[in-house]
Amino acid sequence: MDETWIHHYTPEFKQQSKQWTEAGRSVAKKTSSVLSVGKVMASVFWDAEGILFIDYLEKGKTITREYYSNLLTRLDEKIHEKKPSLQKKKIIFHQNNAPTYKSVLAMGKIRDLHYELLEHPPYSPDLDPSDFYLFPKLKLFLAG
Repeated sequence: MDETWIHHYTPEFKQQSKQWTEAGRSVAKKTSSVLSVGKVMASVFWDAEGILFIDYLEKGKTITREYYSNLLTRLDEKIHEKKPSLQKKKIIFHQNNAPTYKSVLAMGKIRDLHYELLEHPPYSPDLDPSDFYLFPKLKLFLAG
């Protein structure tokens, strides 16, 4: 589980704007664009096979203990809906050490759902695969 900001409009990446030209011809000028001020927080739950559930936070809201606890309940429903074979298996859950996620209410919900919590060591560079593998591809898919 991890979160990311999704902008309403994302301009092309440098890689996307590359184009072939004939020798001696110049490339058409592109105007620079300003990043959109509109954005939404996406909480993404995923496993080795792909995305299980995405929640988009309403504008002006914050992720509180109660909101996160309800989000975990919705995640469990999605897991049972999409992957019924996991109902009888142990689910290993990974989240970061944000205070909201480590709250008594959230930890109680994880225990009630019978998830095994995979500890997230602080300052560990190898335990944030979503920032390097998932989110860039997700944002590329949603760009434009």
